[in-house]
Amino acid sequence: MDWTDILAKIKGGGDDRTEIRRSLDDWSAIGKAACAFANTKGGVIILGVVNNQEIVGIGKNANRTQERLVSFLQSCCGSPVSANLGMHKCPRGWVHWIEIPRQRGFKPLRYEGNTWVRRGRNSVEPSPVELQSLYNAFGYVLTEGLAMQAATVSDINANKFRMYLQKQGLDTETEPQTSYADDLRSRNVAVDLDGELRPTLYGIMAFGKDPQGHPHTGDFMIECVAYGGDDRDSTVLLSTKATGNIDEQVRQSIDWLASLGRFESHRGLIREDRPMLPSEVLRESLVNAVTHRDYAIIGSKILLEVFEERVVVTSPGVLPNRMNVESVKAGWRTRARNKSMAHYMLVSGLMEQRGRGWPVMRHAMRRFNGTEPDIIQSENDMFVRVRFYLKPP
Repeated sequence: MDWTDILAKIKGGGDDRTEIRRSLDDWSAIGKAACAFANTKGGVIILGVVNNQEIVGIGKNANRTQERLVSFLQSCCGSPVSANLGMHKCPRGWVHWIEIPRQRGFKPLRYEGNTWVRRGRNSVEPSPVELQSLYNAFGYVLTEGLAMQAATVSDINANKFRMYLQKQGLDTETEPQTSYADDLRSRNVAVDLDGELRPTLYGIMAFGKDPQGHPHTGDFMIECVAYGGDDRDSTVLLSTKATGNIDEQVRQSIDWLASLGRFESHRGLIREDRPMLPSEVLRESLVNAVTHRDYAIIGSKILLEVFEERVVVTSPGVLPNRMNVESVKAGWRTRARNKSMAHYMLVSGLMEQRGRGWPVMRHAMRRFNGTEPDIIQSENDMFVRVRFYLKPP
């Protein structure tokens, strides 16, 4: 890109591939733009120009400015940002530019701890859908069988894995026994990668000692929020995060909802204390959420939200394996996105017969308060949401 190209960019005033800055004073804005361009379509950062296309120039020592830019690009995003630098002397000083191509490595670049993408003239943090697309473009698509390269077999809770085998009636004591490593391999808890045995995502989420403590897994939890009204603008009364292994997340969330209190009702002259939801309804909805969520969507949590008139469970991702809302309501047999996780929840006793989730929830709510739950899917925003009503309309 030469000076003629830069002049054309200046006259254009900035766009999704052009960032114009007056000086080097705002290194944060420069870093965000460099990160965003590298992660998306590429672009150019022009320095020494104000937004009304007036060229004001930067300083007199052009070589020193270039050295500062090179040093910044080497360290600002965790790994070096590839770029071509240029400069041109104008009557009022030097104009510098940084031409950044779209880059592809193991994962997207980050600046100041966050991932940035370009949206119009702005460098912004990506939405969950954008972040998923970004990781997919970088070739890092999280599936339950993917090796977690930053984890080791020591991150697996061996006692919990052994108990899992015992629950299935497998003898883990009598000799001879297969090796621990072979047991991990045969159950998809770990796989060989470049000569090393690495836990899979399933292994970390089911048996990991710290499931949220690895790159990309920090948001694989259930966020529980109770509101004082009937929308998210209402006052937050209570909130918590259910973390740990996927079965622990479900149990913590069930306990949290129980802590919110019970309803008082009357049957004739007899007073009854009832839970907010039937236990099987909440269990089924949360088990479905952790089992069928799309783990390729980075940065999104499962949400358990309690409003004045309803309880809502939202799971990242669309329904698995080309299922739709109608097929779920019709009671078609579920085809799990994460088969190992589904089997794990079955063995743990939290999942009943597979494929019965929606009929169980529907019949339980009818008996409980005469309401019908509903389910919606948003393919644009990538979520599935189930709503349970606390009283008849």
